[in-house]
Amino acid sequence: MARKVAAALACGVLVLAAGCGEDEGVGEGATATIYAGVAYCHLASRALENEGGRVGSLRVQIHCLPSTEKAGVYDLAQIGANARRATEDSTTVAYIGEPEPHATRFSETILEEAGIAQLSDMNGSQAMHKILDAIRQADTSSDSLRESVRDELQ
Repeated sequence: MARKVAAALACGVLVLAAGCGEDEGVGEGATATIYAGVAYCHLASRALENEGGRVGSLRVQIHCLPSTEKAGVYDLAQIGANARRATEDSTTVAYIGEPEPHATRFSETILEEAGIAQLSDMNGSQAMHKILDAIRQADTSSDSLRESVRDELQ
């Protein structure tokens, strides 16, 4: 009996956390997060700051990732850890990866599995502007802003 009550309470908490039965889409004041590799973070952060950190009512934030380079060699374990970190954040809408195409390919499979778009063939400022434009164009009534942004970036 106690397990059934605990399960019912857990389900109730999940319903409340999901938005108390609100309609689909991006909620007012929601947050979107963009993860960026250290090589791109400074320019991407500045571009986001210049845009005021918002797209309409959506708050946009950037999360700078640890360096994936050690002694001039890419650390594949750190690249994987960075990509996994982005996938574990439900607010992630895009990832600005590493400048080296071989390193980017390593994170690509992890990000694709989670439906996260990755940009890496431009500087951080250009990537951020492209992502912000994709957020503006995204279908905010969709169940997933992440998917809508990915579709806009493809």
